[in-house]
Amino acid sequence: MNVLSKAVNRRIGKAMHRYNMLADGDRVLIAVSGGVDSLVLTWLLNSWRRKAPINYDILAVHIDNGYDRRMGDKVAEQLQKISVPYQVEKTDFWERAAMAEEGKSICYHCARLRRNRLFAIADQENFNKIAFGHHKDDIIETFFINLLYAGNLSTMVPNQKLFSGRLNIIRPLAFLEKEEIIRIADTLEIRPVKNPCPKDKDSKRGEARRIAASLSALDPKVKSNIFAALANIREGYLLDAGN
Repeated sequence: MNVLSKAVNRRIGKAMHRYNMLADGDRVLIAVSGGVDSLVLTWLLNSWRRKAPINYDILAVHIDNGYDRRMGDKVAEQLQKISVPYQVEKTDFWERAAMAEEGKSICYHCARLRRNRLFAIADQENFNKIAFGHHKDDIIETFFINLLYAGNLSTMVPNQKLFSGRLNIIRPLAFLEKEEIIRIADTLEIRPVKNPCPKDKDSKRGEARRIAASLSALDPKVKSNIFAALANIREGYLLDAGN
């Protein structure tokens, strides 16, 4: 069964090649939230090993933030179906985030705790890459978040160097749209685990998603044009930082 269409397979390969995401001997930690994106990414990196001309190791890691203790077990069930080595770590991160700043910015603190833990695991276990399931829509939404709420022009990048190059964050799904990832999951019968956190939909990302969707509703080409613009910067036509 061909899970990936030729077009989808080509765009994944294009992203991998253009941004030099994988190399022989890499040790890749896959950050698994339990959502459809990270589970499809896990399947992809596992299946890619069988046809890639390089050898690399993978470990799928789910950081359970502690809001619902059943979450980690449900994610583990899906990872077992994909047949990958995995690790589920249960934490009290949600409780700690809820206490920070008297309950303000829970999502920020929780995400920061989880990401720092991923960095620590990567360092302890000698992983040189962390793979996230972010896709084309995420990249566009992040651009709007930074534009509207942080006052800068930036977004996620497909391959990001950290800690003086000792660790890279890679995003192999960068050229795929959310709808394409959902179709892949349906074909594989991957069942995403719903995030039980009450703050899941209450975020700036949700607002950015609605803005992007409303623009795409006006013209289907808008999404692709925004994505293309992120690699077509005309610095001479932007304001000087001193003005």
